[in-house]
Amino acid sequence: PPVTSGDPTQLQNLLLNIALNARDAMPEGGELIFATEIVDIGENYCEKIQYDLNPGTYLQITVTDSGTGMDQKTQKHIFEPFFTTKEAGHGTGMGLAAVYGTVKAHNGIINVYSEKNHGTTFKIFLPVSPEELELLQNKKSQRTNITGNAHILLVDDEEMVCDMTEKMLSMLGYKVIVCRNGMEAVTEYRKTWQNIDLVVLDMIMPEMSGRETYGKMKEINPEVNILLSSGYSLNSEAQKILEEGAKDFIQKPFRMADLSLKIANILNSEI
Repeated sequence: PPVTSGDPTQLQNLLLNIALNARDAMPEGGELIFATEIVDIGENYCEKIQYDLNPGTYLQITVTDSGTGMDQKTQKHIFEPFFTTKEAGHGTGMGLAAVYGTVKAHNGIINVYSEKNHGTTFKIFLPVSPEELELLQNKKSQRTNITGNAHILLVDDEEMVCDMTEKMLSMLGYKVIVCRNGMEAVTEYRKTWQNIDLVVLDMIMPEMSGRETYGKMKEINPEVNILLSSGYSLNSEAQKILEEGAKDFIQKPFRMADLSLKIANILNSEI
């Protein structure tokens, strides 16, 4: 299991604070999911983000709730001291400021991904302890990107994510068609579905959601290959789409090696 070095009480309170905020954001109940993963962060990522972070191997802790979510304006202020959206007597507003302080004190970063009425995901990156890092490096097997020449329809409304994913797919040798929303994707798929081997489909989009888009595509071609993509972890909505026939799920942000493996597994299963 991955190990990070730090103050156990502070790290416990960090997770507890996020959990309490998630609880408050789900007054009618909901799902709260904790997930961990080891990730390698390269120089390119460190140069693009607004935080001071060194390249290396990190423990990623993802905390996702299915609550009320936040708009962009609120997200910009959530880590500020005394900022709160809660009514008087329902929290001090210090929780997430303390979370941010703890993450920074442990040489990590924290990101938030949220949309109104679609829940919230916090991603915390903490350095893997030197002892654990040495073990990981000794055990790590060489992973190579799996290339191909299939036709892929990429559907995502986030410009930066879309551009990056398109570059990854092109570098892997795939021929890519890009659509920025569900309606555009359905129109394109209706014209070219016989030439499309796989659809990489974002779940949360305006106007037409990923699930609606999948339903429309399935009407055109019941055998459509769908790789779901989302900034949230595998929640009940994604699980339902998988049960309805989508092939697999990948959480954003993802590495090229993970994307290439998911695509290869789907396409190879069709042979």
